[in-house]
Amino acid sequence: MEWDFISASLINLLINLSYTVISLFVAVFALITIDKKLLKDVDIQKELKENNLAVAIFSSSILIFVALIICFGLKS
Repeated sequence: MEWDFISASLINLLINLSYTVISLFVAVFALITIDKKLLKDVDIQKELKENNLAVAIFSSSILIFVALIICFGLKS
């Protein structure tokens, strides 16, 4: 009975990991597409070096978004 529980847990873990990886790739692709379409004239690295607070908040929100995808993918 213990082996059944372990195998079911491993299968569930693999499903959740694959869902997380797929979601992460889709999210990163969407962010890159949005960045290329909407932010053509903005160089994020240059703006961060110039201490632009709006760009820093935008960049940190992207990182939080990616962290939330990973968190919810591994939570269930």
